[in-house]
Amino acid sequence: MTPGDLSLAVRRAVRCAVDDGELGVAVPERVDIGRTRDAGEGDYAISLPLRLAKPAGLKPLDVADTLARRLTGAPGLARVAVAPPGFLNVTLDAAARAALLASVRAHPGPRATLDDLHLTPAHDGEPRAEAVADALTRMLRACGAHDGPLAPVRVRPAPKPLPALTADALRWALVRPPAGDTPALDPAALLSQRHANPLFRIQYAHARAHALLRGGAALGITPVDGTAEHPAERALLAVLADHPRVVAAAARDRAPDRLARALEHTADAFFDFHDACPALPLGDEKPSAAHRVRLALADAAAPVLAGGLALLGIGAPDHL
Repeated sequence: MTPGDLSLAVRRAVRCAVDDGELGVAVPERVDIGRTRDAGEGDYAISLPLRLAKPAGLKPLDVADTLARRLTGAPGLARVAVAPPGFLNVTLDAAARAALLASVRAHPGPRATLDDLHLTPAHDGEPRAEAVADALTRMLRACGAHDGPLAPVRVRPAPKPLPALTADALRWALVRPPAGDTPALDPAALLSQRHANPLFRIQYAHARAHALLRGGAALGITPVDGTAEHPAERALLAVLADHPRVVAAAARDRAPDRLARALEHTADAFFDFHDACPALPLGDEKPSAAHRVRLALADAAAPVLAGGLALLGIGAPDHL
């Protein structure tokens, strides 16, 4: 069950509650599916009850209870829990989690969810505006948006002169800050090959994913879609599954910096998984089903990281 599938299931639950007179609200056109703060709390967090409480004339927890009853037992859901002040924490069952991993591997990139949007980012030649316009164009086209009226990019200009940086480091420095912030152009920080450098961390996560896949191939271990059980595995899977929504939201709001930050979070989730869940056998250990699933997670993470960087106009080497 993808976040999009869960969104539809929640909308159906609201519609049924409205039809049965339990909720007096308009059925939302879209339900935002978030991530829980801790994988132990579930795979997804839904804040919709907080939004529906006022128009329904009910407390958020009462709305959450109503929707939880409707969702409990739905295909793919192992558990639906209510959490204060009015969240729904949803845990997928094993089959749904395996299907989600297969879905991410098959379709790691954004979806054509903005095909009703027509606009063309424009810039005045200033280096940062040009970089942001290019990234936005890539993101919009990847999400199915079409050329349309010119939409000028408005950002705080980059300080001059621009320092000597690699093309990737310069592009990151220009698109990573929010539009109103001044880009930090310190070459020592931007070119550092340490985890403190966000761009290096993302590129290194991508390279490590490929290293795991090469190691698995050398040992004859094939990635297999299965159930992510460890909290770090589940957390990584949730981040990867959320990637298409993140890209679409960032494109719609003309904010490539949000995609950049999301890629940082994806890299962090990958390294948490990498350190907690060895994808390759250690010592005399024999390959197991867990290793195959973990290699499948690495296989899912690599194109999400590379594709996200490509949308920003940045490369993702397989070796670092």
